[in-house]
Amino acid sequence: MAQRLGLAAALLGDPRVLILDEPVNGLDPEGVRWIRGFLRSLAAEGRAVLVSSHLMSELQGTADHPVVIGRGRLIADTSVSELLGAASRDGVTIRTPEPGAALALLAGAGATVTSTGADVLEVSGVPAERVAELMAERGLRLHELAPHRASLEDAYMELTRDAVEYAATTDEEART
Repeated sequence: MAQRLGLAAALLGDPRVLILDEPVNGLDPEGVRWIRGFLRSLAAEGRAVLVSSHLMSELQGTADHPVVIGRGRLIADTSVSELLGAASRDGVTIRTPEPGAALALLAGAGATVTSTGADVLEVSGVPAERVAELMAERGLRLHELAPHRASLEDAYMELTRDAVEYAATTDEEART
């Protein structure tokens, strides 16, 4: 309730620019959904709605144009789709009952292919559409094709990797 009251107070003067810090903090799922739609409606009216948050997954569903700042410098100022596209690269996971033939075919087409299971291949260097076309042209069965999609959190971590004072280590890094 406090978040909604704070938002109501901020809107009393009918501002053209609204700056919010962690607006979904403490809200239940219904409140999060409500505020997401409400902020989008304010932006649709032509208002500038600036949101500061550490919840990248929440921003991904709300923001259209993130601005990333690290150590006082502008790191990114672009659309969510462009940011995610740049971070996603051309990785694809495929599942096929013919992994040997698929591996040879895709490697021959210039892809880097790694087997990660009995019928699973990780493919990079060739877009998902081309992987599907090559498999179809050769008549190879494809049970699953999943393009790798970066999240806003993935993109943010990549962008700010060199702009943080303290970085967490992964379990793998801690063991070495």
